[in-house]
Amino acid sequence: MSLVAGRKQPIVRPQHPLRTEALRGLAPWSGAAVLLTLAATLAGSAGRWQGGWDETAAQLHNVLLVVVPLAAAAGCRQGGRERRRHTEELWRTAARGPLVRFLASALPIGLWTAAGYLVAAALALLATWPYAQGGRLWPTALPGDAVAVAAAALIGQVVGRLVPTRLAAPLLAVAGYLGLGLALDRLGFGRSLKPAFPVPDTWVPVWWQPVAMAVWAGGLAAAAVLVHTLRRRSTALLPLAAATAAGALLVQTGDGLWHDDPVARRQVCDTSTTPAVCVNARYAGLLPQVTDALSGITGRLKGVRNLPVRWEDHPGSPRPDEAELPMVTPFGRSVVRGRLTDPQQYAWEAVAALRLRGDCGERTNARVLRADDAVENYLAPNPLRKAFDDEDAQGDEAHRAELRKRRAARARLAAMDEDERRTWLSAYFAARGACDVGGVPEL
Repeated sequence: MSLVAGRKQPIVRPQHPLRTEALRGLAPWSGAAVLLTLAATLAGSAGRWQGGWDETAAQLHNVLLVVVPLAAAAGCRQGGRERRRHTEELWRTAARGPLVRFLASALPIGLWTAAGYLVAAALALLATWPYAQGGRLWPTALPGDAVAVAAAALIGQVVGRLVPTRLAAPLLAVAGYLGLGLALDRLGFGRSLKPAFPVPDTWVPVWWQPVAMAVWAGGLAAAAVLVHTLRRRSTALLPLAAATAAGALLVQTGDGLWHDDPVARRQVCDTSTTPAVCVNARYAGLLPQVTDALSGITGRLKGVRNLPVRWEDHPGSPRPDEAELPMVTPFGRSVVRGRLTDPQQYAWEAVAALRLRGDCGERTNARVLRADDAVENYLAPNPLRKAFDDEDAQGDEAHRAELRKRRAARARLAAMDEDERRTWLSAYFAARGACDVGGVPEL
């Protein structure tokens, strides 16, 4: 306290410049821009990731293709601020050194953009949680991705200070987008170094990949900052060496940086039906819905012989005694937010998988096709069957004649008693499973 005119006056201490930059100016707006951009991007594609942990994690990683250029553009805009205000000479007379002044301006941008990305990621994970159908959360890539976003902002600020044009920020954003999306792929090893390397939904990173990516991106940013701000540029050799070592490790490992989710190798099954119904363990919560969608088929097949043991949902081709379960991925078509969108269509696809086991080529004829149509119509009719029939009914005489034969075959199969129909279906599935066209019974 001090005495002025007989009264005590409070001593006003100036705020630290880092605090001022963090709470005012471009930095908070940059974080908000990243958050809103990600929110809009993720909301527009929510049907494709909401409901699966792996899908959500892959989407959060792949959106770096947009976030990294945006963060770089924000840093570039911040870097050109003093030039636009014509205060460069004034800043050079400040007591603080160039590195301290740079960090006071750049760190808030990096931290805010990384925070915007992490908040959007947290919101996406919360949006997935009520609809997740199995698997487990793999957030291991998020720390490395957040460091890459912050590093892009720092490098962007260096570019903004070096490039004297107002178009530097948008041009850097475009160049970053093209570089991440296209240019590095042409180098062969480039995709291992890309923070935004797109990955399939079933891939998860090895435990050290996020650490190596953080050192790679952070080391490059630190080296660029030190070269730009210090007289002794040899100081930048340490972060540059760290980035080089991390980059070499990433390049040498290549495709080994990511591996299949071990959960995807397992299935969960309902063996109370014939055939049994199995779904991939990543979507174990879908089993009751899938079983219910196929209940009409399994009920009509009760007592029928020569059927596959199960509908399977594991990577690769089905075994000889299995049929392939209709795909539920990628999300957005058969499954949206943890729900089957069209159980009738799904059941029809499951019947097609039952009768088209193995690779039988094109060995078929009109009689077999009519038998196939009758079986499909009995077990799970094609949702578009009426439209196809109406089209044939309006066609030429050949199409109308074939339609009459198909309808007659459907009627004969439906009119059989239970024992006769089970015997006929047993012979049908035996012939279809063995690719024996001649063995398909008459209708």
